[in-house]
Amino acid sequence: MGKLYLVPTPIGNLNDMTFRAVEVLKEVDFILAEDTRTSGKLLKHFEITTQMHSHHMHNEHKTVEGIVQRIKNGETIALISDAGTPAISDPGFLLTRACVEAGIEVDCLPGATAFVPALVNSGLPNDKFVFEGFLPVKKGRQTRLKILAEETRTVIFYESPHKLLKTLAQFVEYFGEDRRVSVSREITKLHEETIRGTSSEVLEHYTNKPPKGEIVIVVDGKK
Repeated sequence: MGKLYLVPTPIGNLNDMTFRAVEVLKEVDFILAEDTRTSGKLLKHFEITTQMHSHHMHNEHKTVEGIVQRIKNGETIALISDAGTPAISDPGFLLTRACVEAGIEVDCLPGATAFVPALVNSGLPNDKFVFEGFLPVKKGRQTRLKILAEETRTVIFYESPHKLLKTLAQFVEYFGEDRRVSVSREITKLHEETIRGTSSEVLEHYTNKPPKGEIVIVVDGKK
């Protein structure tokens, strides 16, 4: 029987790729990539010639069974996402669960995950925290915010730049204008920055300076 590797990839800075990740990607029978065009650039940079197959949110339900069977037949496979650790707000959970249920060995390599540096450098309590990922776009969003308004642990969100102002405005509304917030943008990249302050202060900052790039929001828990 083969094996499934979950391999983190850099979230911006290519120097964050580990030696072990490169080694595994060179040795496996094939690689499952969220976007083969994006991952193709990464593989080319590290001179990895292993064959790739597409595995993303639109086809993973259909491909999982076949992939599991290939691993049972002896093939070793690596799963990567466009950036960061697979299955963290990216495809990977369904395949991992299916492999575990089938008795297949799953090995997740340590590596880049955007919310960890954002949490650590926020200055907010990190002994206990909740990772929420992306809030619901429409249905259930207000209900979720009302529940999280009572959360006493630090809460972490992912957000897109064009929705950041709406989300910060809702934090002011549901969590209060004095709740401490930290917004990390473009982590590991050239224009990386972290803005800290109350929810109203951070909202004002990005109202005057429209955000760009990948965003992680860290919110203090209710006191």
